[in-house]
Amino acid sequence: MSNFNEESNQSWVLSKGQLELENRSRPKPKPYEVLIAVKATGICGSDVHYWVDGKIGSFIVNSPLVLGHESAGVVTDIGDNVSGLQIGDQVAIEPGVPCYKCDLCKRGEYNLCLDMKFAATPPIDGTLCQYYCAPADFCVKLPPNFPLGVEGGALIEPLSVGIHACARAELKSGQSVIIFGAGPIGLLCGAVAKASGAIKVTIIDISQGRLDFAQKYVASEVILAEIPQLGENPLEYSKKFYEKLRGIGIERADVILECSGAETSIQTGLYMTRSGGTFVQVGMGKDVVSVPITDVGVREVNIRGTFRYRNTYSKAVKMVAAGLIDLKPLITHRYKFKEAVKAFETVRYGKEGVIKALILAE
Repeated sequence: MSNFNEESNQSWVLSKGQLELENRSRPKPKPYEVLIAVKATGICGSDVHYWVDGKIGSFIVNSPLVLGHESAGVVTDIGDNVSGLQIGDQVAIEPGVPCYKCDLCKRGEYNLCLDMKFAATPPIDGTLCQYYCAPADFCVKLPPNFPLGVEGGALIEPLSVGIHACARAELKSGQSVIIFGAGPIGLLCGAVAKASGAIKVTIIDISQGRLDFAQKYVASEVILAEIPQLGENPLEYSKKFYEKLRGIGIERADVILECSGAETSIQTGLYMTRSGGTFVQVGMGKDVVSVPITDVGVREVNIRGTFRYRNTYSKAVKMVAAGLIDLKPLITHRYKFKEAVKAFETVRYGKEGVIKALILAE
């Protein structure tokens, strides 16, 4: 933004439930870091949760916090001992930096590091600002003519969630997949599954509008789920919904990717996993849910968790660059940096058929 001085760093800060623009000092890159002029940031559901609820599980906003973690931008300064990046390079920013030292990190499972510093997860500030410093090895250079440029780069983060979820499922070509939830993560899981050779991708959601989008974007078929009645037992609802799905000819799938976090979707998804198949929990909802554990056991259903991603950013960039994943349809809304509050409201209330909203530097 041209009217700010060279040391300014306008940042969108969440404080006491209010999202406000605050001018902070511009950071300087430390050794092995680069300074990035952030050009595009996507709004994630977690950003909205922090804004509305002030917490997600045990992560509580107790002090002012810069939001945002789905970002891409341009390298403007380089710290000592950096190689592979130059000033002017466009990069996608992987927002979680592990300790590099623990057993999990040494095994390559750095997303599980207990000392992870993840952008916009309290108390670590996020990327919804003019300038952001990140380790150079957690910035992936976008190749020339990368689809959508930095806008596409901002979607590498949610795409990475889909790549890691499919990896956790050990998805193979020729398999069938059912996805619960047609939000951005569910859609990207579907896109990755299809690019990985899934022969059928079924998406289930309670929103017909989102299912219409999913049908055009990636789904082989879509199914509208009914909302459980007030007071209805979730497990009883899920068993009935499973029987309804089987009754209309929907077969159990090799892989279930549960992207909604809803208890009834988790239960129905377990019923819909073929015997010996794999169920992956991607979405986050209630801390504790009831599951049909006897059915899971006697049919040897494999249940796997997935948390964020690891070693996916370069692969995600290559898949998009190769045309295997089309990100363009997902970007339904664009807002100027100064319009961040309006962007958050659009995502919070699901206005105007929003799928992914981007906040762009001016």
